[in-house]
Amino acid sequence: MSASTGPGPNFWNEKYNNKEEFAYGTEPNDFLKLIIPTLNIPKGSKCLMLADGEGRNGVYMAQLGYDVTSVDYSSVGIEKTKQLASSKSVTVEAIVADLATFDLGKNQWDCVVGIFCHFPPPIRSKLLGAIPAAMKKGGYCVLECYRPEQLEYKTGGPHVASLMYSREILLEAFQSKLEIQKNEELVRDVIEGTLHTGKAAVVQFVGRKP
Repeated sequence: MSASTGPGPNFWNEKYNNKEEFAYGTEPNDFLKLIIPTLNIPKGSKCLMLADGEGRNGVYMAQLGYDVTSVDYSSVGIEKTKQLASSKSVTVEAIVADLATFDLGKNQWDCVVGIFCHFPPPIRSKLLGAIPAAMKKGGYCVLECYRPEQLEYKTGGPHVASLMYSREILLEAFQSKLEIQKNEELVRDVIEGTLHTGKAAVVQFVGRKP
């Protein structure tokens, strides 16, 4: 693991290796839970969950009636996603893949979600650049990520600023491709499992493909 490459799958496999608990809990992210009902995305819509970890957010979307694909490069995380989905009596297509090379497709997704999905800048730029083309017309992109100011709070997230996001990064990536409905930097309480533990500096984004 390094500042230039970010943590690899072995790092996350170790994080997720406790079979008795989920590192970030089993409840969905608060922002996701708040924003999705306001978007009126029809049930059965195809939703892509980026870097979905142990699956808490993908399983939540499946519980709402969406056709969910969760992608993460931790094989342990993907297995726990399948277990959580089974325990909630829902189905999630859970894929082990590296988002640095994963093909998001074209005009394929009604909703693309990334919750605390942090990557080195070249991979982040490539991924953000691929999202609009992968979305269907009228589809939504929903993101919540840490900002560099999060390093002051020490309540979770990457340990290097280069892996984090800002309002400006998201504006540059999406302003000519999506209708930006929300792009806000704020500090809020993020309490998720044992690894997100308090006040946090985040950026929240919602964009719609016209």
